[in-house]
Parts: sequence; structure tokens; C-alpha cells
Amino acid sequence: MANGRFFDEMKRPDGLTRAVYERVNRWLESAPPELLASRRSQAELMFRRIGITFAVYGEKDASERLIPFDIIPRVLGRSEWTRLEAGLVQRVKALNLFLADVYGAGEVIRAGVIPSDIVYRNPHFRPEMSGRRVPHDVYVQISGIDIVRIDEDDFYVLEDNARTPSGVSYMLENREVMMRLVPELFAEHRVAPVENYPDALLACLKSVSPRPAGNDPTTVLLTPGQFNSAYYEHSFLADKLGIELVEGRDLLVRDDIVYMRTTQGPQRVDVIYRRIDDEYLDPLAFRPDSALGVPGLMSAYLAGNVTLANAVGTGIADDKAVYTYMPEIIRFYLGEEPLLKNVPTWRCRDPESLKYVLDHLPELVVKEVNGSGGYGMLVGPHATRAEIDSFADKLKHDPAGFIAQPTLSLSTCPASFESGIGPRHVDLRPFVLSGADGVRVIPGGLTRVALKEGSLVVNSSQGGGTKDTWVIDDEQGPA
Repeated sequence: MANGRFFDEMKRPDGLTRAVYERVNRWLESAPPELLASRRSQAELMFRRIGITFAVYGEKDASERLIPFDIIPRVLGRSEWTRLEAGLVQRVKALNLFLADVYGAGEVIRAGVIPSDIVYRNPHFRPEMSGRRVPHDVYVQISGIDIVRIDEDDFYVLEDNARTPSGVSYMLENREVMMRLVPELFAEHRVAPVENYPDALLACLKSVSPRPAGNDPTTVLLTPGQFNSAYYEHSFLADKLGIELVEGRDLLVRDDIVYMRTTQGPQRVDVIYRRIDDEYLDPLAFRPDSALGVPGLMSAYLAGNVTLANAVGTGIADDKAVYTYMPEIIRFYLGEEPLLKNVPTWRCRDPESLKYVLDHLPELVVKEVNGSGGYGMLVGPHATRAEIDSFADKLKHDPAGFIAQPTLSLSTCPASFESGIGPRHVDLRPFVLSGADGVRVIPGGLTRVALKEGSLVVNSSQGGGTKDTWVIDDEQGPA
């Protein structure tokens, strides 16, 4: 937080409305409170009918929770999006080159760009993948790069999600609900479509099939099952892609080839869009107690007979310690300056950084390098003295397990509530697809919003909600 001020994406400091929000602002000014209240109620009813839920493990009502949805869209101009898109493409290209290298020649480590222990001692590093190439050298077919905005000029990367990034179903459903609820607002804008994402994803997955071109590869989505927190998304995506949703028991391996059990007999599977973490994929290779995976799957994978998306071992790219080296990684592989900045970050493994962090804990956000979902972190300005002291002990015991960042001045967008309209903090998760034919970014993404006034925590598991994200032309004539 900088002097208690945040970048307002709709309003300029002089109180005037930014150009891309002018029509949204006019709509809000003309819409009576009863209309907005009615649309909010209709949105909630639609989501309940659709059945969009997510689970928070350990909570009694986990299976019944809806992610709150805000009916005011977040709007980005085409020029803003083009700048962001270029940075996302650059970053994901570098991530794929980094993964291919650390499981291959290891040049980035030999060059001293990144310490070897950050890679080889990482809990997500999979030695089984060393010396193994994946089809077209694409390790991360689907990525979700979390973006924050602090000012009008720059977008910053908060973290990279390269294992099994979630949330794209909410991006698609948010758009469908908005088109039904506010057709009059859509009629005034040319909004870049997101509904072609399933087609783009399926084409991306098929492009990395291990079998020669000309075959129509069989693709399936592997889910842990109905008790998983993101099961709704798994079933939603399988339906949209027109592929089978399978659990581990639906697949078998014979002679290093994966088959799906069908009523017509076993059918060969070429590509598995897996939503299961590495350690549960194959009880013969990883956790022997896993009932979620497929015995022999890793043998088929390492034999080159099936593609797993994302590749096994991509979790090292999620690591927040690796994140701190991404600017150097981009320069090393691409010979370019990063188009998207990292959030300023202290590596607690460095003695000087650790000293600074310990001295400034009440001002900082401290995260576990392998944490996710808003868990395992300290938000200094909102923490009690006891929580700060406890985290200080953790840092002293395992400094390499943490990074620290300033408390970010996340940008705000307008949100609608019973009490009226007010600004709320947001971030953005664009979804990036990488296939044999290159890298593609879906225009928009999932905007997550901290619905609690003053809160900076946007994670749905921590009480955040979502918004539809519109990319529109900078200068639009009459619709």
C-alpha cells in the first residue's frame, strides 16, 4: 500500500472516467439499484442451476460452496491487452525452455544463472524426467500466469502456475452468464470472445500427440474424482472439449501403451489432460498408496507412447524461489529483456534479505516457496503480533523455504453490492496455451476480486470472488 492510494482502473485521479470504462460507467449511472440487485440474484441463481461449486478441504460445507460473482465487468483496452499478451507469450516460452534445459543439459545451472539446489532439491523435481524429451519440447501446455496491476503503465507477474492451473471454467461461465444478464451492455461493446477456448485447448492437446501426424489422437481428461475441489471444472471441460472424463480405474497400461476401458473394448489413448498431481499419477512410480492414478502410466509416458499435459515435473516452474529468477531466465534463453516485471521479491535464503525481512515482517507478505491458494503465508499488515513472531521462527528455522514481497497496492475495479457500488481489489489469471504450433493467449482471463472491503486476498478459498474480463477496442464507434 502506497500512502493508502491504489490505482483505480475505472476512475482517474481527477475523478473522470477512463475511456475504456465510459460506457460501463454510463450504464451503472443509469441502472436503478433494484435492477442491479435483480441481476445479482439472477446471477447467483444461474450459477446454482449450473452447479458451479468448489471445495475447501476440511470445511463441512465444502461441496456446496459457490464462488461469489460480481456483475460489473473488468475492462481492458486492446492496447493494454496487446502489451500484456506479448509479455505472457515471452514468459511461457522461457518457462518451456527452462524445463527442457533442467531436465536436459542443465546449461542454466552450469552458467550460474540459478543455483542448482533450487532445482535439484525442489520437491517437484522429478529425476525420472532427466534426459527424457517430451513431444515438441512442450512441457507446459496449459498455464495460468497470475497478474497484478499497480499503476496505469505496468502489469506485474505475481506467480506462475504450470502444474494444473484451474479457473478456466469460471472464465467461460462468467462470460455466458454476463451475456444473458446484461445484453444491453454487450451491445455497446465489441468484446473479444473467450468461448473458442475449448476448441483452442483441444487443438493444442492434439498437436502434442506422440503419434505421427495424420492420426486422430484420442484425448481424455484424467480427474481424481468427484470429491476433488475442482471436479466441476474437470467435468465441464471434458464436456466442452468433447472428450472422455476418466478416473484412474478407467485406464490401463499394456506393453507401455495406455488404453481406456470402453464397452467396445480397450481404446488406445494418446494424450491425457491430467488434473492429478505428479505423486498420485502412478502407484508403481510414485506413491504406492495412490488409488487415483494408473499403474504403469509412467512407463508408457517415458516410452513416448502417451503425452501428459502438463508434463511430469513442471512443478519446479511453480516454485516461488524459481519465480525470483525468471527475469534472468528470460534473458538467458531468449536474449530479451522481460516484458512483464516480477513483483519485487526478497529471497529469504540470502542472509541480507533474511535480515531485512525479519526486521520488516509487519510490512511484508511472506510466502512458502511451495505454497498455493493463499495458504502458508503471512500478510504482515493484517497479522497479529503472535502470528508475526511465529512466522519469524519459521523463517529462522528454514529461510530457504520462504520468499517475501511488499504488501502490494493492487488495482481496484468497481463491484456491486446491496449497499451500492464500491472499488475492490483485483488480480487477473490469463490462460496461455502452448502447442506444437506455438503459444496462444485467450483474450481476457479470470479476474479474481477481493469482495471484502479493504481485503487484498482474492483467492476463492479465502473468500474472494470472480468477474468477467472484457478486452475491447480502445476506440469504439457506435456498436
